[in-house]
Amino acid sequence: MALKPGDGGDLPTVTDATTDVLAPIIVPNTLWQAADPEAYDGGRDSDITHLREFAASGLGRRDDARWGGALEVIPTKADYVLDLIRMNSLWPLLSGLACCAIEMMSAATSKNDMDRWGMFPFRASPRQADVLIVAGTLTTKMAGPLVRLWEQMPEPKWCVAMGDCTCSGGRYKRSYSTVEGIDRVMPVDVYVPGCPPRPEGLIYGMMKLQQLVKERRGHWPDRAIGPTVPEDV
Repeated sequence: MALKPGDGGDLPTVTDATTDVLAPIIVPNTLWQAADPEAYDGGRDSDITHLREFAASGLGRRDDARWGGALEVIPTKADYVLDLIRMNSLWPLLSGLACCAIEMMSAATSKNDMDRWGMFPFRASPRQADVLIVAGTLTTKMAGPLVRLWEQMPEPKWCVAMGDCTCSGGRYKRSYSTVEGIDRVMPVDVYVPGCPPRPEGLIYGMMKLQQLVKERRGHWPDRAIGPTVPEDV
């Protein structure tokens, strides 16, 4: 018999076989396939492969946007100084896909003021930005324009995946129209999980990006060009 508070005893622990913790459902990190191969026009490989092909060709290893022509004679030690400057002068692109974009915009308001840490106001053109914050669910139809924005940004550039949908597909992971993580179509430097993450979470992720820029200085040829998702998933 359960004791009520004040009876002079502690409340007993009630257990029931039906309330035991069940084994978690583990969803494999694979692309969704319809039960009927002809449904939803499914079963086809993604046609957004030019970044992966560009990375495999080896052409992207020559970073003309940083040093070009006669400037290549400058010692590479100058990269250390330039990347320290870039670390404290990040220019995100004004780009949002879904509800996470509200939190991204909130991070730039006077309440959170991400400018305090060297993350400047959002730019309206990809040619004026060096950080692509992908905030929200990426659909297969929007994947092409997103990769095009990434290609139009000058080097050096970085990508931040904001939100569960952006990192892995989130609650729409099994949807036929959702890309299960943007690292399937483009490289990602920092992941900021959450549904949605708070503005403080995005600011923390941007701080980790600053740390990453500092640690990678002078080693840009090692950076991924195409998708960063492992080949065997």
